[in-house]
This record gives sequence, C-alpha cells and structure tokens, in this order.
Amino acid sequence: MSTSNPKYGTINFELVGRWLHLPAEEDGPFWALNLMKYHEVAQYADGRESSITGAEADDAYAPIGPLAAVGALPSLLANVTAQPNGEPDWDRIAIVRYPTRASFFEMQERDDFKDAHEHKEAGMEFTIVMGCQPLSTSEASKEDGELVMRVMRFVEGTTEAGADPEGVTPVAHFEVEGVIVGDKRRWDHVRFDRATPEAIAALTEVEGIEEQVITVLGRPFIERIVESVVKI
Repeated sequence: MSTSNPKYGTINFELVGRWLHLPAEEDGPFWALNLMKYHEVAQYADGRESSITGAEADDAYAPIGPLAAVGALPSLLANVTAQPNGEPDWDRIAIVRYPTRASFFEMQERDDFKDAHEHKEAGMEFTIVMGCQPLSTSEASKEDGELVMRVMRFVEGTTEAGADPEGVTPVAHFEVEGVIVGDKRRWDHVRFDRATPEAIAALTEVEGIEEQVITVLGRPFIERIVESVVKI
C-alpha cells in the first residue's frame, strides 16, 4: 500500500501498520465499506481533457479482476438517491468482503490494480473506506421499505444508540474496526436496514448518536450483504 496519501482521502497509517504486522493466525475476513463522492467531471493527473463524469471514471477503475484474484467478494454496490443527514453528500456506496487483511494489501500491489488506479484518482473527489466486522443479519424484503445505510458515532462513553423508530427492519449491522482512508472522524457502527418513509424521517431523532450519515440507496447493482456474512 502506498506510503503517501491519495488526493481523495487520508490514510490511517496507525490502523494500516497494525494490519501489516498482524500474525496470519489472527487475520481473517473483514468488510470494507466505501463511501464515495465523485467529481462532476473526471480530473486526470496528466491534464488530459475529459468529457466523462467522475462516476464514469470510477466505473472504468472498477477492480473486478483484482478483487476476484485475491478472493474478495463485492457485497453491495448502490447509488445514493437521498441523504437526510450527514456530510459530505455521497454519491455511491459499496461493500467488499476480503478473506483477510493481507489479501487487501496483496490487491494493492497487483499490476492490474495499479494500472487502473488512475481512473479512481481522476473520478474520486473524496472517499471514506472503513474496515468492519458483522454484528447481525436478518432477512428483509423490498416490501419493508427503502434500503437505508447509517454510519454512526455514538455519544462519548456509550456503546449503543437508542431504539430505532417503528418501521425499521434490520438487514445487516456492522461494528467499525477503523477508518482505512478518509478524514479524522471516528465511527462506531454501520447499519443497513429497510425503512418506511415515516421511519426514515424519524431516524435523525434516534438518541445516543453524536454524529451520523443517513443515506437512502437506489436499486443496488449488487446486493448480497447478508450472503457475504452467512456464507463465509
């Protein structure tokens, strides 16, 4: 992994250092949550004129081959259709399950990954990537409402938020191990739920939360979060 920060975020070298020195017998699966905000027009480092959007540049980057080569499983990919709370305004959300932290670093060193990375650099204005561990999964259907993602930081000294409003059906909840790339903000939990419009409106009032990002997701291009947890 690079020892210099990309233009779209700050590397958490403390976390990365711990992972790099993690004994193999203590390593295992983790889920990388990606929050993505794109440039309106792709900005390539070589100064070339570009007519494609940042999202289109990121589509060109999409490391499907490198992910498969290290045994990683794309578990969710969806555009954000509404954001009732939090900043900045995110464009797309993704989750990838890696078999180990070592496999995450292995992918960074692959030539096919490096060759495509210029497209991510061109398309991405800012991103947060955080390592997560699953807490629970449940079966929910589209009839239970919109797919909603919440990223939470609890009030200092607490380890849980207040009860969710009626109309929220859990899908998959995760504990945040740490931010890999992003900013200086710390996060505790990530929750994917199905929620009714009334429940979504009430989510900003849940007690015990210091800061949270709430996004409503459109129809996912990939949706196998639960499968990625139960079929390890």
